[in-house]
Amino acid sequence: MATVAFHTLGCKVNFYDTEAIWQLFKNEGYEQVDFEQTADVYVINTCTVTNTGDKKSRQMIRRAIRRNPEAIVAVTGCYAQTSPAEIMAIPGVDMVIGTQDRDKIIPIVKQFETDRQPINAVRNIMKTRQFEELDVPDFADRTRAFLKIQEGCNNFCTFCIIPWSRGLMRSREPQSVIAQAEQLVAAGYQEIVLTGIHTGGYGEDIEDYSLAKLLWDLDKVEGLKRIRISSIEASQITDEVIEVLKSSDKMCRHLHIPLQAGDDRVLARMRRKYTTAEFASKIERLHEIMPDVAITTDVIVGFPGETEEMFRNGVEFMERMKFSEMHVFPYSKRTGTPAARMEDQVDEEVKNTRVHELIDLSEKMQLAYAQQFVGQVLEVIPERAYKGAPDSGLYMGYSDNYVQLVFQGSEDMIGQVCRVKVTEAGVNESKGQLVRVLETAAVVNL
Repeated sequence: MATVAFHTLGCKVNFYDTEAIWQLFKNEGYEQVDFEQTADVYVINTCTVTNTGDKKSRQMIRRAIRRNPEAIVAVTGCYAQTSPAEIMAIPGVDMVIGTQDRDKIIPIVKQFETDRQPINAVRNIMKTRQFEELDVPDFADRTRAFLKIQEGCNNFCTFCIIPWSRGLMRSREPQSVIAQAEQLVAAGYQEIVLTGIHTGGYGEDIEDYSLAKLLWDLDKVEGLKRIRISSIEASQITDEVIEVLKSSDKMCRHLHIPLQAGDDRVLARMRRKYTTAEFASKIERLHEIMPDVAITTDVIVGFPGETEEMFRNGVEFMERMKFSEMHVFPYSKRTGTPAARMEDQVDEEVKNTRVHELIDLSEKMQLAYAQQFVGQVLEVIPERAYKGAPDSGLYMGYSDNYVQLVFQGSEDMIGQVCRVKVTEAGVNESKGQLVRVLETAAVVNL
């Protein structure tokens, strides 16, 4: 039996795409083995969001070639899309497929087996207007299913290479999204995370349809308990989206809204499409309609031209926003982007100090957010045994508002909705006590 091994670098969308490519190999009768083992085919799904992403991608490609020089080595993903020639130049690479035409990977492998000639299947991504249909009926993680609803981005922020590696915004057909959601629910998932490159932009390219309409259509899916949006821009939180968040009991009380910088001058240089005032008014609105909502964010520290004063403004703004967690990144130059060519790059030491300050702030915010729920009962879907003490009977899972809770439970609770009382707040995880497991609809109908 032919074997295939995968290695994925980068973001959640890449992990989704790898799962989709695995389905194609699985249908062809392949068996999946670990990347560290000898396989007949190696698929490396690459990342190019930073220069380090490129470097790590090259290391993994070389590792596969060393492991089995006889194997077919296929390279896909963002780095493959932007630099196919660089990858083809690595001796031992047999085929390069970018961030499209991955549905043709099996015919490409077969063509290679016949001709034994390296294949460069990368096309101009900027001309692609169609969402590539790749289904993922199942995931290794049994509790949360990811559902990719769009691809690409039209924003062209000055620090970002992604439009060049993923192409422009294109949405998945609504019928197709709903059909896959139903399939995932049938497979036993109670929570679906909507994901994409610019997820909140869904529907911008579909007439008479929108993200809000999609959320209402998903709200009607029988047996689906939770809908989470992986990330949404402040400007995409329209009145219609707010209406769904307010009225649908399936929408999680957790939104990830990237801020990137808390100073208007920095935002303008980043080419972000909002001011701090616009961002703040959206956040305030969300707090009004969803009391206790968790809002997580991304922040880039030390963007070219960021002065001490701009950074201080940002810190003050973030404190005011009361995020429940911040993902903090030092600015890193991405070759080929306007920001990498800007003159006033910030000193590494300064960046480092600022990053640490914001990480401390984020931990303080996480704790303050979790403390509000001590004594309250939250709905949690346990994901796995607690890693810190695997044999202690402790399990962990997230509440709908993204508090990570650890509590005494049992294996059969994994994937079920449980009511858990918060007993002690912590930074990354809080402690809880199981109140009861909710009966699922399927059981009630018996």
